[in-house]
Amino acid sequence: MEQVRVAILEQKIGDVKDIIIKIDNAIEKLSEVNSNVSKMLAVHEERITKQEETDNILFFKIDKLRDKVDLDYDRIVSRVQTIEKRVWVAIGALACLTFLMSVPTALQILTPQPQSAIVKSRNFKV
Repeated sequence: MEQVRVAILEQKIGDVKDIIIKIDNAIEKLSEVNSNVSKMLAVHEERITKQEETDNILFFKIDKLRDKVDLDYDRIVSRVQTIEKRVWVAIGALACLTFLMSVPTALQILTPQPQSAIVKSRNFKV
């Protein structure tokens, strides 16, 4: 009877031993997976960091380019406004000259000949 018990216990120990070996294998595989996932996360973190640095550089260059474009735009607007003013002054001067030349009497009306003042004497009785 003792031998039967020992045999049963040995069989149960053998079964448990197989289960423990399978659990050990599963733990090893999980450790490998965990290690691989950690490596992948490190690689992705490095890529994200490099991408952020690249983004920062690109944003800086975009801001610098926008500032240059704004400055160039302001210069061009200033030059166009100056040219517009000169054109309108020239048009006004041309209009005045055209008016003065087309109407000869207008010049005479605007610039009359000087006349001498005549003072008439009146006889006042005192």
